[in-house]
Amino acid sequence: MFSAAKIRRAPGRVAAGSLILHSGRLKLQGDDAFAQGVHAVFSATYPRFKSVPPAVLLKTLAIAEITVGSVLLLPLIGARLAGLLLTGYSVSLLGMYVRTPGLHDERLLPTLAGTPFAKDAWLTAIGTSLVLDSATSKK
Repeated sequence: MFSAAKIRRAPGRVAAGSLILHSGRLKLQGDDAFAQGVHAVFSATYPRFKSVPPAVLLKTLAIAEITVGSVLLLPLIGARLAGLLLTGYSVSLLGMYVRTPGLHDERLLPTLAGTPFAKDAWLTAIGTSLVLDSATSKK
C-alpha cells in the first residue's frame, strides 16, 4: 500500500524520471557527430572533461541519466536519495546554463536559445522538494 507521501511525490518523480530516462536512452543511441556536439558543449562548461573522448563522455552521461531517471521512477527508492540525485544532476545542467554565453541575459532570464535549458530549474525544484518533503514527513 502506498502512503500519502509517496502519492504526493509521484507526479514530480514520474515527470522528471521519464524525461531524464528518455534523454539517457537517446544518448546511448547517439552517433559520432552527436557525441562530438555533446562533448563540445559539455567540455566548454566543464573544461576538465576536454581530455575525455567524446564517445566515452556521451556513454557516461547516458548511463548517469538512465540511473537518475530509473531511481526517480522506482518507488522502492526513497525520496531523499532520489531527490539528492535529481538535485545534483540538475545543478550540473544549470551550471551549463549559467556559464554558456547567449543562453540568458544579465539577469539570468533565458533568451530564446536558453529557454530549453531553463527547464533545469524545475528539475532542481523537484529534487529539492523531494529532499525537503522526506526530511519533514513523519515516519
